[in-house]
Amino acid sequence: MIYQFGLGVAIAFFLAAFNFPQLSPQLLSSLSPVYPDGFPGLALLLLRVSLGWLFILHGYPKITHLQQWAESLKTPVFLCFLSAASMLGGGIFLIIGFLTFLSTLPILCSMIFAIYLHITGSKPFVAQDPYLIPQEQYQGALGQGEPPSWEKAFMYCVMLIAIAVLGPGAYSLDATIFGR
Repeated sequence: MIYQFGLGVAIAFFLAAFNFPQLSPQLLSSLSPVYPDGFPGLALLLLRVSLGWLFILHGYPKITHLQQWAESLKTPVFLCFLSAASMLGGGIFLIIGFLTFLSTLPILCSMIFAIYLHITGSKPFVAQDPYLIPQEQYQGALGQGEPPSWEKAFMYCVMLIAIAVLGPGAYSLDATIFGR
């Protein structure tokens, strides 16, 4: 996470040095120079905090069971570590609204990779509802759960893109640091 922060700071200041005000250090926050307050700011706060919390809930078990997760995906442990760390760290940064744009990018990459894994595994976009599947045909983890699909990863991508473009809103550390 720290190397991503350093790279983002270097890029932002490099662009600012060439007098691109729209691509200044504010780029660390979002693609938008505006930090909406009022109802739009509260909506962004709700989206940011909810999404951040969900990624903490997804990242923590993956980090604590890294080897098992890597084996189930047939993916190198290092890549799984980067993905889980981006979910956990990015989730925390999303909640507090700090370096919002930078925190969305690595999570977005993880979600795009998740979509890729689902598509190459011939998983559907939207799985059939569990109550429509005969009992003997699908048993998730511990005998319950949802059938696999890439719908959830796609929706996470949509939400992350919205936050990256619209920004964290006025109720964030980014708004305090980079101005309103």
